[in-house]
Amino acid sequence: MNFITRFSALCLRKSKMQQRYLSSRRPAVPLGSRILTDPAKIFEHNMWDHVQWSQEEEERAKNKAAENSLVKVRLEDQDKYEREASNYWNEFYKTHKNNFFKDRNWLFLEFPEILPEEKREQLKTEEKSSELIKSTSSFPHQDFHGMFEEGKEYWKSNYGEDSTSVLGQICNKNQAKSVTDNSQDENCREQLGKLESFPGSGAAYRVLEVGCGAGNSVFPILKVLCNTPGTFLYCCDFASGAVELVKSHSSYNSAWCFAFVHDVCDDALPYPFPDEILDVILLVFVLSAIHPDRMQRVVNRLAKLLKPGGMLLFRDYGRYDTSQLRFKKGHCLSENFYVRGDGTRVYFFTKALLYLNPSKKGDF
Repeated sequence: MNFITRFSALCLRKSKMQQRYLSSRRPAVPLGSRILTDPAKIFEHNMWDHVQWSQEEEERAKNKAAENSLVKVRLEDQDKYEREASNYWNEFYKTHKNNFFKDRNWLFLEFPEILPEEKREQLKTEEKSSELIKSTSSFPHQDFHGMFEEGKEYWKSNYGEDSTSVLGQICNKNQAKSVTDNSQDENCREQLGKLESFPGSGAAYRVLEVGCGAGNSVFPILKVLCNTPGTFLYCCDFASGAVELVKSHSSYNSAWCFAFVHDVCDDALPYPFPDEILDVILLVFVLSAIHPDRMQRVVNRLAKLLKPGGMLLFRDYGRYDTSQLRFKKGHCLSENFYVRGDGTRVYFFTKALLYLNPSKKGDF
């Protein structure tokens, strides 16, 4: 059981499930439409959507979670898992490299907001004809590296060799020339310098994925964004091994993406770009790996990176997921928070925990 939802700027917007799987662009059984109507077919999929538990089933799950939570991990060990969290994830990626998770090709079905509006409309138009998709669609059939080359040529012809120095929203190309010629406009010149001083400064639409892992979201997103001029993708993880896997991937390209190591729990650690420049922040199975006491501060800090009207897209583990019920005694850190055998941690959410209090912006 997963929760898939959205924060809009500083406020969480309650998603409308019925509208999420009406797109023509979807697999045969997309998330959101796997409705179990025949109990005899329960094993046809590994998950079902909108399952309503009976009171008996819910009580059984609660009892099982209570049972596996009776024996808590020792406090000194809990401190160790907190202090060395990045080490455990580094070991995870050292062991599994990029073979553990599959690419998240469901992203645009569940989160079409990742894409700029014009790109969403373009894909929607392309998908109306299956023949058109097969012959001309840029996603997912077109050669990936070819899309990079096409995008680079666009930037080169329009903005010159260095795509990262393209001017952004505050001063466009013509404004930049006039600022250079006008020595009195120091304020705009200083602003211009700031725009050129960080990766992706020339983009008009920017996405950040927090907890990028080995790139299972990064590369499906890049398949689309790299052929969409004016867009840029940032991705970070606090496991340096994961970031190295992303950077060493044959499809990684610094003209469209910037991967960096970052601990979102460290409020004092600066991001490699200014606040209020992101259109979308994506967190997929990320908050669950953070201590519950720290989640609020993490969300508050991330919210400051969003433009007005920007969105934080969130998917994570739901309370009483089968993986929670399978934990043995001695793995519980605190209520609904567990440590796996490899030292990585996981928290299980409820919907009540996700929706913001309108009177307190940024609060869960």
